[in-house]
Amino acid sequence: MNTSKIAVIGLGYVGLPLARLFATKYPVIGFDINENRIKELQSGTDSTLEVEDTVLQAVLSDTRDIKNTGLFCSNNLDDIKDCNFYIVTVPTPVDKTNRPILTPLYKSSETIAKVLKKGDIVIYESTVYPGVTEDECVPVLEKISGLKFNVDFFVGYSPERINPGDKEHTVEKILKVTSGSTPEIGIKVDNLYKSVITAGTHLAPTIKVAEAAKVIENSQRDINIAFVNELAKIFNLMDIDTHDVLEAAGTKWNFLPFKPGLVGGHCIGVDPYYLAQKAQEFGYHPEIILAGRRMNDGMGKYVASEVVKLMVQNDIKVKGANILVLGITFKENCPDVRNTKAVDVISNLASFGTEIDIYDPWASPEEVMYEYKLETSKNVPTKKYNAVVLTVAHKEFLDLDLKQFLKDDGVLYDVKGILNDKLVKRL
Repeated sequence: MNTSKIAVIGLGYVGLPLARLFATKYPVIGFDINENRIKELQSGTDSTLEVEDTVLQAVLSDTRDIKNTGLFCSNNLDDIKDCNFYIVTVPTPVDKTNRPILTPLYKSSETIAKVLKKGDIVIYESTVYPGVTEDECVPVLEKISGLKFNVDFFVGYSPERINPGDKEHTVEKILKVTSGSTPEIGIKVDNLYKSVITAGTHLAPTIKVAEAAKVIENSQRDINIAFVNELAKIFNLMDIDTHDVLEAAGTKWNFLPFKPGLVGGHCIGVDPYYLAQKAQEFGYHPEIILAGRRMNDGMGKYVASEVVKLMVQNDIKVKGANILVLGITFKENCPDVRNTKAVDVISNLASFGTEIDIYDPWASPEEVMYEYKLETSKNVPTKKYNAVVLTVAHKEFLDLDLKQFLKDDGVLYDVKGILNDKLVKRL
């Protein structure tokens, strides 16, 4: 008989797909402090587009008293008090100085601690540096619950690997790293995930190993992209098309297929700072990791300067010029605007006195205004511009003749390198 009842804390891009998946085999309570998000999900709609409405509606329950399987979404603490697994999927961003912000983890730990009971297991999925689960979260759980760690309650860590907007590599198809605060709990956590993850699991020997594995996954990608971004700068000086070079080099069987571009989002652009922070606490300055971050964080300014340079070369007056930016989300075919580096391109172009319109069929204009104080539109532009900058490779843009937006002397700059046209300037 299945006696597991799961609470998923945080119903965003990571939490909702996970909650939906677990709800196919377990009673699940999805908890989020955002009342509007709860109302949206209770109506059977997911604005992040990670879970299709029909798929979500198939598991939704209209009561917290789920008998066997199903998902009930709530912002009421009482609704999660009889769960015995608590899975934390809240965001872990960085501040303006790139220092990790653990506040969402502290707050969610406080929430769980208020209902924590003997025998319960708390599993963290949020990206952290090694040691956060046991050194930062556990003391909060102990203090508020009054229970003793590894005697009365236990913890685990299983790093999320969600790729927003990716409909091929969905949560159940991505191999899951698991861990527990004792060997026995590690097996319990592993078995829980193994019951729904068709791709399988990997049980790490300790929580710190699992935490470290997560933080280096995206740090590795960040460094590889930084290398290619540096190549793009070098080859641009030599008047060589970087994408042509990468295509040629890619014919070797072990060449890694990374492309230059803007590195934003909630993972690749953030995770390296978590590892760097912990390394510095141990007296080590991580040169390669931070060099990669500096390179990638500076690409928005570089792109803007290249666009302006291209305009000057075409005798286009920069101040007062009308520029269309195509895309503001952090990646293609996804509404996620968290930590998007397209805003760096926009702010740097605006600093030259240009007038900018932003067209993005995926992004929520209200969310963009709230996060960045920028106006965006979901409607195809009808005017013409001195310059068009493609920053995100949304599928809708691939079907458009982008030259229709250009004035006779206008220029087109392709950050993503998806336009195979020799008249188009590519990063």
